[in-house]
Amino acid sequence: MIGCGNIGGRFDEGRPADALPLSHAGAFRAQGGFRIAACVDPDAERRAAFARHWDVAEQAATVADLGAEAGRFDLVSICSPTACHEADLAAALALRPRLVFAEKPLTQAAGVSADWVRRYEAADIELAVNHTRRWAPDIVALAADLAAGRHGAVRAASGFYTKGIGNNGSHMLDLLAMLLGPLALVAAGAPRFDFWEDDPSVPALLTAGDDIPVALNVGDASDYALFELRIVTEKGTIEMIDGGLGWILRPAGKSAAFAGYCTLQPGTASEGRYFEAMRAAASNLYDWLEHGAPLASNGRTALTAQKLCDSIRESALNRTRAGGTAQTRT
Repeated sequence: MIGCGNIGGRFDEGRPADALPLSHAGAFRAQGGFRIAACVDPDAERRAAFARHWDVAEQAATVADLGAEAGRFDLVSICSPTACHEADLAAALALRPRLVFAEKPLTQAAGVSADWVRRYEAADIELAVNHTRRWAPDIVALAADLAAGRHGAVRAASGFYTKGIGNNGSHMLDLLAMLLGPLALVAAGAPRFDFWEDDPSVPALLTAGDDIPVALNVGDASDYALFELRIVTEKGTIEMIDGGLGWILRPAGKSAAFAGYCTLQPGTASEGRYFEAMRAAASNLYDWLEHGAPLASNGRTALTAQKLCDSIRESALNRTRAGGTAQTRT
């Protein structure tokens, strides 16, 4: 484990042992087929607390300080801040594991990430990237239903997010691609610096699959967290709310007020299964290691999303440089 912070394990420290996991360490423990052999973090206090909680025998400030021989670990998990990822990908590569599971984005720029994807492919080391919703069972089922036409033709989609095009925006773009097919940028709007100084939230117009119009909309992270999606289909609308913790389905039907009209009916709400995603991710990693099962999210799928994020960001910033406006936090 490289990185002992929130996504590394802290999100699950202090929670019931049988709760659905929210972190890498929690997911590995819940899956049951892994043993965390070593942890790395420059913060000695945080690292020691992680090692105590997760019963990790070895710990060090850096991977080099571990002194581990190449091939010792089956899996290296990278849970460090994005700015550290390039160095951590290099350190993980030197360890020669079979598989690396990294937080997104892989690095701070798509061109750099592309180089690391190529290096890992050349070294025959598999790379998985934590675009978490690719493992959520209800989203996996929805992708299959849309592909099979069970909701009829998809007419349009609209996503809402905050906290940066490269951070939460990449999750939304990857999710849209998973559900609707490859995305292409039409135009980007004005950047809004609502959380990160170097990663604005940017609205955009895109197309997906067979020219399905997609609107990417932004809120403001200083107001509240927002990550929601609405898909308009031939047979009704599908809404993902609260980041995937809930769904609202509104089928089309005869209007009660206007004879001869077909309208959307009152919605049916259901709970989402987003909290199952991290455990499902660990199971997918285990199945790849044991049986060669396909990975739901890999270096190539993550790189596709990051390239689009970079294009949207650059288009928005070019617009600002040319005399447009950017919105900043207050």
